[in-house]
Amino acid sequence: MYEINPELERIEINKRYRKLLRALPENASNAEKRLLRKAFNVALEAHLDARRKSGEPYIYHPLEVAYIVAKEIGLGVTEAVCAILHDVVEDSNYSLDFIEENFGSQIRHIIDGLTKIKNLPDVKMDSSQAVNFQKVITSFLQDIRVILIKFADRLHNMRTLDHMASKTQIKIASETYLIYAPLALQLGMYKIRNELSNLSLKYIEPAIYATINQQLEETEKDRRKFVENFSKPIKRELTKEGLEYSISEQKKSIQGIWSRMKDDKIPIEDVHDTFAVVIAVDSEPEKEKESCWKVYTILTTYYKPVHNRLRDYIVSPKANGYQALHITVLDKTGRRRVEVQIRSRRMNEIAEKGCAAFWRDHECEVVDKKLTLDHYLQRINDFAGPDGQTPLEFVSHFATIINSNVISVFTPKGDQKVLPNGSTVLDFAYSVHSEIGNSCLAAKVNNKLVELDKKLINGDQVEIIISKAARPQEKWLDWVITTRAKNYIREALREEKKKFTVEGKDMLQKYFNSLDIEFSKHSINKFMACIGINSTVDLYYLLAIGNITQKDIKECFIEHSKGGLINFLKRPFIKTRSSEHRLLGKLIEEKIKSNPEALLISDDLSSVNYNISNCCSPIPGDDIIGFIDPGGGIIIHRINCPEAIQLSSKFGDRIVKTKWRSREAITFLAGLRISGIDRKGLILDIMKVFSEKHNISIKSFNIHSSGEIWEAVLMIYVQDIDKLKLVINDLKTLKDIKTIFRIDRMSENHN
Repeated sequence: MYEINPELERIEINKRYRKLLRALPENASNAEKRLLRKAFNVALEAHLDARRKSGEPYIYHPLEVAYIVAKEIGLGVTEAVCAILHDVVEDSNYSLDFIEENFGSQIRHIIDGLTKIKNLPDVKMDSSQAVNFQKVITSFLQDIRVILIKFADRLHNMRTLDHMASKTQIKIASETYLIYAPLALQLGMYKIRNELSNLSLKYIEPAIYATINQQLEETEKDRRKFVENFSKPIKRELTKEGLEYSISEQKKSIQGIWSRMKDDKIPIEDVHDTFAVVIAVDSEPEKEKESCWKVYTILTTYYKPVHNRLRDYIVSPKANGYQALHITVLDKTGRRRVEVQIRSRRMNEIAEKGCAAFWRDHECEVVDKKLTLDHYLQRINDFAGPDGQTPLEFVSHFATIINSNVISVFTPKGDQKVLPNGSTVLDFAYSVHSEIGNSCLAAKVNNKLVELDKKLINGDQVEIIISKAARPQEKWLDWVITTRAKNYIREALREEKKKFTVEGKDMLQKYFNSLDIEFSKHSINKFMACIGINSTVDLYYLLAIGNITQKDIKECFIEHSKGGLINFLKRPFIKTRSSEHRLLGKLIEEKIKSNPEALLISDDLSSVNYNISNCCSPIPGDDIIGFIDPGGGIIIHRINCPEAIQLSSKFGDRIVKTKWRSREAITFLAGLRISGIDRKGLILDIMKVFSEKHNISIKSFNIHSSGEIWEAVLMIYVQDIDKLKLVINDLKTLKDIKTIFRIDRMSENHN
């Protein structure tokens, strides 16, 4: 419990401010420091009586955010000033005009981008989370420092999330996991990305996080000793060559290790690449490649390289700017694989700070720096989605694209173009130039003639074939995924449609007159709403080409009057529920509803109906979360369910406090996927664990074998998660069983 002591807090505030001063660049001027002091005084006054959930003075937060900005991200005084002031306008009576008057228009612009929108007019239709995230990204595309400061803000909030309510923890962790951590990766900020993803996992999968973290802590001493012994001959040779260098251990993120465990279906004990050895050498820019390959030669003199495990990211950098040589070698025993990353000091700086390194490096030529930053901004702009999206559509599109991989493809001259995975020939054409895209007729991919909707893969070489007669078509919008392509296609289509405005307008007036309908703006808007069209340009175009007729107008205004119009408008949005995977969720739901005390829902919503989600089918003992369904009732998910993470990141205000109340003697269906090496009597041993040791009923047992390897999917009835864990632990003791996983999504039991 935090105890308030004004004198001790005053000392702590000054201590944190002095720490911030020490983190500023060495060349910070006295005028800049005075500006920082002024910002500190304003923030101190603005947050005077405010406290965080921990009980600490709120001013600790902006000071720590400013420290992260200066020390960990490596930005300058202007950005530290913005960090100190980032909550002032949002949480006090200070205005943006005040900020501009006292700190300048540049700082006002950044603060505006970081300030949440208050008093949203219609949060029922769009989540406030989505609205404010869209604002941050839009501001970021104008000034990259907006997102860099936002990363610092989010990082400190994640570091102090323990003091928040569980509902808030899930909301913030899900948003961080789904959006902010992947965005940091796209911007090359590996260090911040790893910490954000680790802290997200801490709240989404607490047991998994604790297990992996404990394992890493317990093996830290052994890893350090291994790296030291592994590095000895390398250090000796590098010193002989007269190279300045550093060798360090780089731990893989806990999130990355967990992903590897899930993808390969292996326990943590079998994950050997939990770290990499990083060798960074000092080198002049023009000799970086030569120096890195010299290190490679020394390394492979002492350690045998693993075949096909060399990656040259120096010649072909990753899309986020990352450069290094990656090689996997065997240690002296020949049993352990070791990943080694070879970089120059400059590359190492970029690997840690990403785009922030380019902003901070004032020694770069201004033109080069601008081009580099523009590269990052253009990539994120392509992820943002087409114009005219609602905030929720914006976030959904952004999260989907930013979590996907990217591909590198090449022009006939060998110039590299980086595109989201799933991009087509048409996306490539528009990435070269809008006129190339608009005139695109076909293409050659690796010298083979292909259609415009051909999906590209990594390494493809693309030659666009153009024609003066070619024109963008409506169906092209379904063939592209990048924002750039969609926007240019829409613009070209809009210009083409405008040519039909006069003809289409005359036809609409003629139809209205014949049906005795007033030709007015109100009538036109009513008709557009009826047929689901948002623009008069589209309306007049469809009329001119005959896709809208007098019959359509008559149906909207006459046959659907007297209430029928409402039903007509609603009809396209009515969806039928899919019966797919309903069986398990329905069974669990019926079991719980026959015993209503099994679930404890937030007191003010305890009388509301609830449903168990079909996607993850939680059982008693699982960490669960409830969401208010706009259609009525509450949907119960497991906290780590991908759908729950999506909902939490966009609809944090719909989260309902939910937990299991009791563990009475009712059973629930759960799934297990088991694999191992075949032997006589193994199936009988498995059956004994279920029937004799635990008295568990098996609903289904499907087994598939390939030679000596087999895999089985079992659906069993258990009382709760604790019973399921006991069963899993006993199965693990059986000889020749290699992996056991609970089925997280019910679609898995059909594989």
